[in-house]
Amino acid sequence: MLVEFEAAASFAGDDFLEQVLRGLSLRQKELPSRFFYDSHGSELFEQITALPEYYLTRAEVRLLESRAGAIRKLVPSGVDVVEFGSGSSRKTELLLSFLDKPRSYIPIEISASALYPAAERIQQKFPGLRVFPILGGFHDLDKIRLPATGHACLGFFPGSTIGNLTPHQAVALLRAAKYLLGSDALFLIGADLQKPFDILLPAYNDAEGVTAAFNLNILARINRELGAGFDLSQFQHEAIYNEAENRIEMHLRSLIRQRVPIAGRSIAFKAGETIHTENSYKYTVAGFQRLAGEAGWTPSKSWTYDDGLFSLHLLA
Repeated sequence: MLVEFEAAASFAGDDFLEQVLRGLSLRQKELPSRFFYDSHGSELFEQITALPEYYLTRAEVRLLESRAGAIRKLVPSGVDVVEFGSGSSRKTELLLSFLDKPRSYIPIEISASALYPAAERIQQKFPGLRVFPILGGFHDLDKIRLPATGHACLGFFPGSTIGNLTPHQAVALLRAAKYLLGSDALFLIGADLQKPFDILLPAYNDAEGVTAAFNLNILARINRELGAGFDLSQFQHEAIYNEAENRIEMHLRSLIRQRVPIAGRSIAFKAGETIHTENSYKYTVAGFQRLAGEAGWTPSKSWTYDDGLFSLHLLA
């Protein structure tokens, strides 16, 4: 069966300039992390997932593999799999391979260069599966409509991407997902766990500098798409652990005092001033279950890998 690209409503946000100017006008300058994922940013992130320091992807894949039988028993036959922030959909191949007769796959992804090739690959690997790719961000679930298939949904949100959201934002997303997926849905979510600094920090500051390139690419994208004048050599990637918030923070630090032109504006930077580009919250199992409960989900089952390296949660 061919990929039905026209069967699902699509939404692509057009607020890049607005959000960049808003974020860079704040006292603590910031940029939404969703803007990392242009075509080059998506390629860099795929490279990050294969780095020796980046434990998250390997741990989650091994957890999915080792708990495949348990997940299959808990998920009804014939579900529609809806993935939030699908990216390359590599983990989805594994999930689809052990579920019982999944009927369709609905990836929601903000990067067209990641979404459509992945959807075509999934369609080729699972020829009996209906695939409905939706171009859009999980930050805008209220603007997304799922195709009416008449089947129960299994939401899938791997990679600990939910950790990029503040707890308040995470609760809001989980509530929106509950409405989107329907009252009889299940939700399978990967969440990273709190762990020692010597494991956490290298995962976001690798020796090869791929994460640094990924972080700096957001400035390169602003230059390319908005005609800005960032000199990337005058900004430095930094990853720190904020103990009070239990999160990794990624920043871009201005090495000099400078002004950067963007869309007729001039943005001033002090030497040492940073742009906060991403958070990655780290949870305990109980802490994540409380968060899900606030959003109206009931924790059904949780699994951890390698003495607490990573966790998977099935919510009902």
